Amino acid sequence: MTTGLIPGGQPPDPRPTGGLPQQRREPVGPAAQHVENRSRSSVITARAAASFEPVGRSVASARSFVRDTLQGWGFADIVDDAVVLTSELVTNAVVHAGTSADVLCLRSDEGARIEVADHYPEREIPLQGTAINMGSPDREGGRGLQLCAALAGRWGVEYTPTHKTVWFQLDLPARAVGTRTAGPALPVDLLPLADGRVRVAVIQIDRTGHVTAWNEDAEEIFGYPAEQVTGKPLTDLAAWPHTPGTSTGIAEALRLSRWEGSYGIRAATGRVIPVYASHLRVRDTGGEPSTVCLLVRDHERAVLQTPQRVPADSSAGSEGQSTDPFEVFIGSPAPDDLDGLLQRTVERARDMLDGDSAFLLLATDDETELEVRASTGLPSARQRFARVPVEAGPGRYGSARMPAVHDDLTAVPGAVPLLNGTGMRSVVTVPLKVEGRLTGSLGVAAEAPARYTNEEALRLQFAADRIALAVESARLGELERLRRGSLSFLVEASDLLAGTLDRDQTLALMAQMTVPTLATWCAVYTIADQASDPYLSYVLHEDEELIDGIKYLLSKVPPPDPVPTPGARVWTAPAEMAHQAALRSSMRSLGLSGGPTRQVTPGIGPTLATASAVGGETVVLPLVARNRVIGMLTLGKPTDEHFRQEILELAEDLSRRAALALDNARLYSERTAISQSLQRSLLPPELPLIDGVEVEVIYRAAGEGNEVGGDFYDLFPIRDGAYGFAIGDVCGTGPNAAAVTGLARHALRLLAREGLSGPMVLERLNSAILDEGARSRFLTLLYGEMRPQEDGSAELKVVCAGHPLPLRLRQDGTVEPAAEPQPLLGVIEDLQLYEQTVTLDPGDVLLCVTDGVTERREGARMLGDDGLADVLTTCTGLTAGAVAARIMRAVERFASDAPSDDMAILAMRVPGLHQD
Repeated sequence: MTTGLIPGGQPPDPRPTGGLPQQRREPVGPAAQHVENRSRSSVITARAAASFEPVGRSVASARSFVRDTLQGWGFADIVDDAVVLTSELVTNAVVHAGTSADVLCLRSDEGARIEVADHYPEREIPLQGTAINMGSPDREGGRGLQLCAALAGRWGVEYTPTHKTVWFQLDLPARAVGTRTAGPALPVDLLPLADGRVRVAVIQIDRTGHVTAWNEDAEEIFGYPAEQVTGKPLTDLAAWPHTPGTSTGIAEALRLSRWEGSYGIRAATGRVIPVYASHLRVRDTGGEPSTVCLLVRDHERAVLQTPQRVPADSSAGSEGQSTDPFEVFIGSPAPDDLDGLLQRTVERARDMLDGDSAFLLLATDDETELEVRASTGLPSARQRFARVPVEAGPGRYGSARMPAVHDDLTAVPGAVPLLNGTGMRSVVTVPLKVEGRLTGSLGVAAEAPARYTNEEALRLQFAADRIALAVESARLGELERLRRGSLSFLVEASDLLAGTLDRDQTLALMAQMTVPTLATWCAVYTIADQASDPYLSYVLHEDEELIDGIKYLLSKVPPPDPVPTPGARVWTAPAEMAHQAALRSSMRSLGLSGGPTRQVTPGIGPTLATASAVGGETVVLPLVARNRVIGMLTLGKPTDEHFRQEILELAEDLSRRAALALDNARLYSERTAISQSLQRSLLPPELPLIDGVEVEVIYRAAGEGNEVGGDFYDLFPIRDGAYGFAIGDVCGTGPNAAAVTGLARHALRLLAREGLSGPMVLERLNSAILDEGARSRFLTLLYGEMRPQEDGSAELKVVCAGHPLPLRLRQDGTVEPAAEPQPLLGVIEDLQLYEQTVTLDPGDVLLCVTDGVTERREGARMLGDDGLADVLTTCTGLTAGAVAARIMRAVERFASDAPSDDMAILAMRVPGLHQD
């Protein structure tokens, strides 16, 4: 948001000037053309301009820009209408027209004028007198002009050859603002007259307009006891004068943030008592709104009535120049940043009341706490961002919402927590309020007692009223910048956390994102399960040399309790332990003994630097995922530093995302471990040694190992001198495929050792698979029995049920299939299979693979059976291990992408007669 305040009626000078803090961005495009050329009925006193790119999020940015601008100008009454109209017009520009949009806000005494210009040139310029069809109000787009006609006091459309500008004017309601001011001290003879006893009726009205409180003065003035009127609508008692031409009634007046005026109350006697009333809209700690009404008899209205504001030009000097009360207090030029403005404020407040120190606190969004933002004459480094409650104690002088004067703080210890231990004795504090809402507190203190009176409180309140709006505007600007930075930070953090499923990497990312952006150091505790204690898993400090010392220190401190309550909570144990460690180190350096008995000194124990690093505020945020506390995120500051409320809120958002990422990594790790364990259980633990035959197996599971594959192999002894071998592929992956894989491998061993032939083994396995019902999967399987012969050869009996055919490599380099294809298992009930006998001569190789090898693809090309045979022809004279390795290398090089299917290779070779 860019806002400029301009005295007088001239357009703003783009160069920096004195006065309020301001940032200025000159109007862009048609906005610049129309600022000077339009006819004005009133003086333009401020303007703000911004441009927005033709993207969807620009609509929300434009809404925020207009809302912040008008609220900064104090135009809260017209903000909602302005935002609605701006949203429609910017949507037309950036969404429907597809161009950038220029938004210009102009402030005048009457209200605000807002212009929205787009750069769409291909637009029909309407001729004069042509009826304009605004379309249906129910259609999706094009409602901007209809809304302008309905909501704006004045509006119009201006065309140029390259731009179109739609403008609208919103006027402020014609009612007094009613802002409180502190009047000057008057001689006694000039004071307004009042009865000897001035009674002020205090009536509280809830959101529905019913009376909830009725004090004794109200009983005395109107004659009703509290129990008679409590719960009744105020409209039953009020005689409300309806002013012609306005629609403000009692219901509307009770909803305004402040209101003052005259009306009547029907007394118990039946007569109407004219009263003068001051209404203030408030809300309780639970957020429930109500209105406090202060009423006096009309002839005593001077007790409540706000003094009329003195015109700015009435205090003109000899040269006719007006004096701005803000500039008188702050000086010119005013600082253009929030910290500078706050620091200037406390310095001027201290000088104005001749104090020894001053401080300024800003309220949190919920108005329950105040945060120290500037001070002078106090240890500011220690106090900055410290928080104190708004309600420090019972009674009027225990609240920051009202002015307070303390003659001697030693008589009321804790009345101003910020001054504890500073030596200050007397203090005056006043609230900073904007539209009745507490935004901060300003205080001046002195070392001597009884330094301040109510007169000083009025002077300080007068100054606070003058700077409250500027401070709040600067705070909102800073907060907007922080929130935009926070949004960018959280988006980046979410992307990083979502990009890994590794637990250790997730822990490291959590810490690296918080240090040093949010905290000076960070520690992450994890909880394995409900019965486990928190475990210190990761520690990080912006100075790497201090990490080991902090880790050692935290290992000696009991971990924080895993409380699931959201939000940050202060953890004092590290700072206390650090203080003890520093004390012991100091005593040892002086050659003294004694001190705390708890030892934290062996090894690389905490040094004074480590103690200083963790001696500030430490907060703990729970890591909650799926309704379970899985750890804690601990953030710390160095000695005497505190966290900002905005930083804690950002850390809370980050902790929620980090907790889910950490839990996802845990679940992924557990699933991977289970899958890998199950996969190992489906494969033989080791291969037997067979005299006279070399055997080599290579198995590659596809994916990241978090799913059980469907490929398997086995080689096992059947009886003396005979061995069974198998290689198979179950359709699919996952639990159902694993069930069939386990059934097949174990059933093969059991049936083969029963003495059944190969076809009978597979036929009974086929029946077992079909018995699985809905869980059954079809299975391709190559099964055979091998028996080494005395002449150095090996006899094989093979059944190939739907599996890629085994290939036989002879010594002369020829390759041929060693079996014929037969039906696969798990599909046909009455399966008829047969076995084939193959003799491997010395030097021959039998190669068995799964379809992950033959179906390896690179675009439209596939390795296939022929490609596998071509690779195998190059393996003459190689050992079984070398053959399997060359096949796998050729398969991997065939395509650049990672394999999409499991691959298993079983190579068996009969050595030549000249080999051992």
